[in-house]
Amino acid sequence: MPANLTISNNTVLVLGAEINTAQTRDTDYNFPALIFGILLIVVIICGNLLVCLSVYREKALKTTTNYFIVSLAVADLMLAVLVLPLFIYVEFQGGLWSLNMHVCDGLMTMDVMLCTASIFNLCAISIDRFIAVSIPLNYNLKHVDQRQIFLLSATWILALAVASPVMFGIQNVPQRDSTECKLEDDNFVVYSSVCSFFIPCPIMLLLYCGMFRGLRRWEEARKAKLRSSILVCRKFQDATASLPPLDSLPPPLPPIIKREERTDMKPELKDINLEELDPYPDGPVPTVVAYSNIRYNLHPQTDPHQKKRAKINCRERKAMKVLPVVVGAFLFCWTPFFVVHTTRALCATCYIPPWLMSIVTWLGYVNSALNPIIYTVFNTEFRNYFNKFLHSCCIYR
Repeated sequence: MPANLTISNNTVLVLGAEINTAQTRDTDYNFPALIFGILLIVVIICGNLLVCLSVYREKALKTTTNYFIVSLAVADLMLAVLVLPLFIYVEFQGGLWSLNMHVCDGLMTMDVMLCTASIFNLCAISIDRFIAVSIPLNYNLKHVDQRQIFLLSATWILALAVASPVMFGIQNVPQRDSTECKLEDDNFVVYSSVCSFFIPCPIMLLLYCGMFRGLRRWEEARKAKLRSSILVCRKFQDATASLPPLDSLPPPLPPIIKREERTDMKPELKDINLEELDPYPDGPVPTVVAYSNIRYNLHPQTDPHQKKRAKINCRERKAMKVLPVVVGAFLFCWTPFFVVHTTRALCATCYIPPWLMSIVTWLGYVNSALNPIIYTVFNTEFRNYFNKFLHSCCIYR
């Protein structure tokens, strides 16, 4: 063997030039991952675009909860456009990274930020709805008030803050393997997992439990009020049944003086004895007035603003009922990912096979395609708009 040729486990040195054997070997292309990944991108983009479009165009869907859902859909859209294509490319190459490492750093930054933004959006929904249920004084007076704007802004700013160490060089470790794109610093893996998942999740679950307990009390109070109203109506019906029929009543009261005549008669009103105008001096005044009072009480005039606000509250309750399914799907898809990645970072001697890492990562990305399906199945207004939109597309074809 020539003196200038040495062989090691990973590299071959020829005349001082290092050639990576991983890049020279025949790559086993993963075509199932490529096909599934392309279909997943199409489903995520189409479904979440429909969610954003439906809230923008459908008046019935313009609720506070749905604005947070739009923010969640935007995070899923960005994931499908900025993260998934490169991830699918690596999976297709059999796990081999062949691009620039700065591109890898950008991929890791967007991956951490968008995953964090998704769970922070769910947390923001839980905070806003808990406040709305617990302190419903200014509930739904506006579609988006300062509280929602603050929560939406904080969601994305905090998500960017969690991912920012990747942009500031935490990936620049000695002897970095250029054939693999991953988070290099185990401490950052633990930090990002705790900030993005393990702290927000318990808080979010506690807030959702408090929110739905408040909703249950709200429903019980509403039903009690409805029962009391029905009881009052029945009492009025019993009162009307005991009154004499209209045919047996004495003649009606004298006609009301018209406004024009009253203005002309003002000087003479002081001389009129009111007892002379009473056609029933000896008997009780007929109770025909009771009929008008009963009719008025049974059909009260409602304030249009109160009626509109009650209708919006009903829509909000519908939108809030789909949230447990969204949160449950998120936890089901992302919990294995964070548990496996944190375990690998904390336990240096633990062996986690590459196929397991790949499965939990795919499962997390699949969650971005599930949310539009959940809205379609569990929310009638989303489903109606989706059907209407797809029907219109078929007609134009």
